[in-house]
Amino acid sequence: MKTFYTSVVELRQPFDHLIETHPYECGWADEAIFFVELHDPEPGTFVELRVQISPDGIRWVDEGTVLATTSTTFARVSHFGGFLRLAGTARQADGGAASATVSVRLALKG
Repeated sequence: MKTFYTSVVELRQPFDHLIETHPYECGWADEAIFFVELHDPEPGTFVELRVQISPDGIRWVDEGTVLATTSTTFARVSHFGGFLRLAGTARQADGGAASATVSVRLALKG
C-alpha cells in the first residue's frame, strides 16, 4: 500500500517580487504535485515559479518544471531526490516587480 500525504507549504503568504517557498523533505515519495494558488492578485499580476530540487535542503538547482499563473495551477514532479521547493518571481504584465499572496500545497505519494 502506498503512503499519501498533503502538506500546506505556504498559506496566504505575502511575497514582494521574489518568491522562495519553505523547503520540504520528501525523499520517501515517488511522486509529488505542487498546487499553487494566487490570492486576490492586482490586475496584470502573475507569478512564475520554478520547481527546485536539493539533496540537503541548502543547495538548490532547477528541476526544469516552470509554473506561470494569474490564479491557480499545478505541476507534477518525479525523480526529485530529498527536498523540493518553488522559487520565482511575482511580476506585472509589463515585467515590473509585483507583490503577491500565494498558497502552496504539496501532495506526495510513495
